[in-house]
Amino acid sequence: MREILRDHLLAKGYSDVSPRIAGNARSRQKRWGIKPWLSARKDITNHLKEDPGCMATTMVDFYALPARKEDEAWPGRAEASSLNGEQKALHVESAMLEDVAAEMGGRFDVRRFVPFVVLHEFEGLLFSDCAAFSRAVDRPDLEAALSDIRNQFATPEDINDSPVTAPSKRVLRLIGGYDKPFHGPLAAIEIGLDSIRRECPHFDRWLARLESACT
Repeated sequence: MREILRDHLLAKGYSDVSPRIAGNARSRQKRWGIKPWLSARKDITNHLKEDPGCMATTMVDFYALPARKEDEAWPGRAEASSLNGEQKALHVESAMLEDVAAEMGGRFDVRRFVPFVVLHEFEGLLFSDCAAFSRAVDRPDLEAALSDIRNQFATPEDINDSPVTAPSKRVLRLIGGYDKPFHGPLAAIEIGLDSIRRECPHFDRWLARLESACT
């Protein structure tokens, strides 16, 4: 995903787009795990302070965002569990912005931080085009099964987030060798931004904000 987002934003006028994994690597159990908020916030605010001309955004899955321990919980995550649909992500994003702004101080221009929380998980976005998804993982025979999952929901972002029915859990049941850092980007490239934006309104609104900020 980072490759196609980077090329897209550069084409829209950004002078540089530098994806990075926020937070201390030692503070997460595995490379692609979600880190405690205080660790992630430190990297976000350090970046904003080091380059006063930059903007920062995030891409984190709502599913499995730390919600309990005080030193790990992400802002708004615990309360968001009782909300529906896009309101879950919007609540966490609003709380993240408020917390970063407070940490940066009163003169901080809040337009420089555009938090984004994926509903409910990155793999949900891949259901935007089930034919392309199945081709990307070299399993075209799974198109129908993936489509059956997709068609149960209004949008791919509505595929829910329990430990049994989260998008990645559904994918793993169909594709035993699915590897998120390897297959995920391949599938996103095969599907393309246009399809993801068309099918996933929360994702589309986030990317539109980044585009408008540049212009």
